Amino acid sequence: MTSIVFPGQGSQTSGMVKDFYDNFEIARLIFEEIEDYTKIDLKKIIFDNSDTRLNLTQFTQISIFTASYTIFKVYCSEKNIDSETINVMMGHSLGEYTALVCSNKINLKDCSLILKKRGELMNKAVAPNKSGMAALIGKDSNTIQNIINNNNLDIEIANDNSNIQIVISGNINEVKKSEKIFLENGIKKFVILNVSAAFHSKYMLKAQKELSTEIENLNFKENNIKIISNYDANDHNANSIIKKNLQNQMANRVNWTQSIKRLENIGEKKIIEIGPNKVLSGLIRRISNNFDITSINSISDIK
Repeated sequence: MTSIVFPGQGSQTSGMVKDFYDNFEIARLIFEEIEDYTKIDLKKIIFDNSDTRLNLTQFTQISIFTASYTIFKVYCSEKNIDSETINVMMGHSLGEYTALVCSNKINLKDCSLILKKRGELMNKAVAPNKSGMAALIGKDSNTIQNIINNNNLDIEIANDNSNIQIVISGNINEVKKSEKIFLENGIKKFVILNVSAAFHSKYMLKAQKELSTEIENLNFKENNIKIISNYDANDHNANSIIKKNLQNQMANRVNWTQSIKRLENIGEKKIIEIGPNKVLSGLIRRISNNFDITSINSISDIK
């Protein structure tokens, strides 16, 4: 039994999937198609080292999606895999959209356009330098939440990434002020993240509401692939539930730890991570040792 997972924002690197683009016509056609839908020069943004737009949220998300989708389609083509023979797909935040396209639940055009919109909405959701995020290493989400509650901190858990890695979101001054409190309570490392706003928090509620209308209009197709949603960390095949969870995703916690535990509980044994870098593989191994994990982000990985 095989599951496929896709990474989210933060996995991007300049030049990602250039080897795929240079060696496979299907990769070049994917870039052309997504560029045609979005009117974004993805080749320049992703392949040109001097172009700094890759780390701007309104371009980062569609770029990572393009890279992950390209790897997936080449992988399926080279290995003669029918995507609908996969049992479960899931992704981290942005990666959930990649999972929906690769599982054939939504089409490439719709996803490309909604991710362009998502990136724009998240980028402008909060005034610059007013909110932010930090990664906390050393404690699980329950411990972090208790510290937040006991100290009346106006911050939220944005990503429950593993048993020892949690990301918080909030007003940037509140986030910075909390560092001393967290370190005094046993957090080993506190790192302010280089992001434009407090994602997966109340600061995204207005943007989430606006994107929700766009998601409501998406045409979902029925098939047998299950999606594990970030919002409730449960596996679903009913498109009505998958859609509702997606509508609630942007302003709420990414329940990655519980999602991987759910994958384990339903008996999945093999995970293939598809996308730039190998961020998720490391997180998954911290959550459970019961998976056979493979990462595909280069041609050599496929071979």
